[in-house]
Amino acid sequence: GADMAIYYPYSDEEKRLTALHDTIEKMLYDPEQNDEHIGILSDKSKPLIFTMARLDRVKNLTGFVELYGKSSRLRELANIVVIGGYFDVKKSKDREEIAEIEKMHDLIKKYDLGSQFRWISAQLDRALSGELYRYIADTRGAFVQPAVYEAFGLTVVEAMTSGLPTFATCHGGPAEIIEHGIS
Repeated sequence: GADMAIYYPYSDEEKRLTALHDTIEKMLYDPEQNDEHIGILSDKSKPLIFTMARLDRVKNLTGFVELYGKSSRLRELANIVVIGGYFDVKKSKDREEIAEIEKMHDLIKKYDLGSQFRWISAQLDRALSGELYRYIADTRGAFVQPAVYEAFGLTVVEAMTSGLPTFATCHGGPAEIIEHGIS
């Protein structure tokens, strides 16, 4: 499960790591494109729908981005944040990841996601990760775990523990973690 010292509900105000909020806001909203993040979230009033995983086919991050790109209604209501992998193919030596990087860039162009999409490649430390879940809950956001199959789903547990509405694959572990209307 999730370490309760790191992952706890966003409503637990006394424990919140508000000193990290400037770092999180820069990570999410800084318009400068760099080695850690690309894409711009131009409408900061929209909730954030986010996912965090390795950038490989089974994790289906590109499937999530494609679904978002195709949905005019979803794009009207929310921005998306993807944390995973590299966005520079030169930094990866894995063929599958390189293919997913290229596909992600193609989707960004195809659906013109430049102002509604943030791709963060940084590997976050646990404290920052925990506060990021809570920060996204503050935006009235949600967590999506779009994997084709997920053996367990630690990010699902972390997101739920942080109080985020969580949507996950029904193939594998998350089907046993999430009980609709109960969990």
